[in-house]
Amino acid sequence: MSNSDFNSTLDWPVRIYYEDTDAAGVVFYANYLRFMERGRTEWLRALGYEQDALRQVEGMLFTARRINLDYLSPARFNDLLMVRTHLTHLGGASLTFTQDVRRDADGILCCRGVTNVACVDAISLRPRRLPTTLATGLKCC
Repeated sequence: MSNSDFNSTLDWPVRIYYEDTDAAGVVFYANYLRFMERGRTEWLRALGYEQDALRQVEGMLFTARRINLDYLSPARFNDLLMVRTHLTHLGGASLTFTQDVRRDADGILCCRGVTNVACVDAISLRPRRLPTTLATGLKCC
C-alpha cells in the first residue's frame, strides 16, 4: 500500500534536556533516532497496539532495518519538538514511516527521516509476516 492509502498521522511532543545535547549545546545527532522511535511507538499505541503485547501474544518484534535521516536545522536545550509520524508503506513483513521533527515554537524542520522496520520472530529474530490482525488493523488507518 502506498502513502496515499494511509491517513493516520501522530504528532508526539519531545522536550530537549541537557542530556540530549552535545558540547555545542545542540541536540546530539543520534538522539533524533530516539525521538523517532518514541514517535513510532506512540503511533502504534494510539492505534491500540502495545509492543510488549505484540511480543507476548503474537510472538513478534519490530526491528529497524533501514533509516535515512536528513539533519536540517539544530534544536537546542529546552526546545519543544514535535515528532510527526506517518505510515507510508505496509508490506507483508515490514512497515515504512516518514517522520519529521520540528521545533514547536516556529515550525522549523530540524530533522526528517524515513524508517523501515521489519517484523521478526521474538525468539529466532528471523523475519516473519505481520500477524493478520495487525496487518488488517493497520490497513484501516
